[in-house]
Amino acid sequence: MDHESQLRRLGLFDARVPRYTSYPTAPQFSPAVGAQQAADWISAVPGDARISLYLHIPFCRRLCWFCACRTQGTQTLEPVAAYTETLLTEIAMLRERLAPGVRLSRLHWGGGTPTLLAPDMIRRLAGVIHDSFPLDEGAEFSVEIDPNEIDEARMDALAESGLTRASIGVQDFDPLIQKTIGREQSFELTAKAVDMIRARGITSLNADILFGLPHQDKRRISDTVQKLLALNPDRVALYGYAHVPWMSKRQVMIPGEALPNSETRLALFETARDLFLADGYDEIGIDHFARPDDGLAVAARTGHLRRNFQGYTDDRAPTLIGLGASSISRFPQGFAQNAPATGAYQAAIRAGRLSTSRGHAFTAEDIWRSRMIEALMCDFRLSSAEMIRDYGLTAERLAELYAPVKNKFGDMVQVSDAGLSIPERARPLTRMIAMGFDAYTVQAKGHSPAI
Repeated sequence: MDHESQLRRLGLFDARVPRYTSYPTAPQFSPAVGAQQAADWISAVPGDARISLYLHIPFCRRLCWFCACRTQGTQTLEPVAAYTETLLTEIAMLRERLAPGVRLSRLHWGGGTPTLLAPDMIRRLAGVIHDSFPLDEGAEFSVEIDPNEIDEARMDALAESGLTRASIGVQDFDPLIQKTIGREQSFELTAKAVDMIRARGITSLNADILFGLPHQDKRRISDTVQKLLALNPDRVALYGYAHVPWMSKRQVMIPGEALPNSETRLALFETARDLFLADGYDEIGIDHFARPDDGLAVAARTGHLRRNFQGYTDDRAPTLIGLGASSISRFPQGFAQNAPATGAYQAAIRAGRLSTSRGHAFTAEDIWRSRMIEALMCDFRLSSAEMIRDYGLTAERLAELYAPVKNKFGDMVQVSDAGLSIPERARPLTRMIAMGFDAYTVQAKGHSPAI
């Protein structure tokens, strides 16, 4: 049986599974976790802790059809200004609840389009954050930058506010594909944005592209990757496009008949992957690539790679606090998500209460299963010694956990006294293998294709 046939037999081309940027995954969140529990978890953060902070800006000048993020369109800055004021209030509420001495290891602004903010909004928001939560030594401040929505004045404001890493969305440079997904952004415009970033001494650059887009073929994705390589990003996320029009209504604008099938999706991924590897990038986890001297590549080599709601990270802070509508926080005790709707979020904050609307409190089993899934997603292996040492599992219990996965995937997983590992040829199956350690019922609807 050839490799593709084996992958087909195991269900790779039909399965829809979680991306496992969290465990338990978001469908397991419930209103059982609310504002009071989130407040208690915030207050429990030690005063000498390093934490990560994420700010969600849900506004866009235009709504790209491919996007499934929680965003809303606006043609004026009035709602953005009002939302920024609410964020400032939430920051003050967080500062009151956190013990003195907490410092930031990572600060990230995402969206939506954070660069929709006017220069004075950027400076004010960043200034209040820096005054409230100082950056620790070696900390990173990153912002998602839309090349269609950046200019010299806003770039100056970001640089003056301490930006250290910029992240740009590319998706694909082909004009037909861009028109079909509602995201027209030329290579020249993107290169201009990169020049603005680098002219201000910001040397770290991330880029996102997608495979599985309508009309995409090997030639088109090769052309996009080669153009992206000319911009020399430090990190690249190569995500699979998830067509979920029942969840993201704007995706109905994308013709389903133009989408590549699952076998073609795998070929598109492998085509792009080979080009990144040929250009000297290290492969990171299931869908990232990084220059060998980048922190993500170093973390992967040294066993310190982690996974959170933003994907792969080298940040080891145990607490990630999300601010803004729909943001998710991760505490050692569990997850807490703010109200998804901007109106409900702002109403709660303006009333003087946290906007947490749902979440999940970890059980002891959640914690060790989360580590198992993260280890597979990051390192493609589970260490039995680690699970015994750090989580109190027995060799007998581990054998019980490994057995059904081994039975299902056969030689696509390897089990030994050291643990369980995924050989390179089986890595397209990683999310499916990880699901074998998920104790919750996983509904296919709502999740993205396994490839």
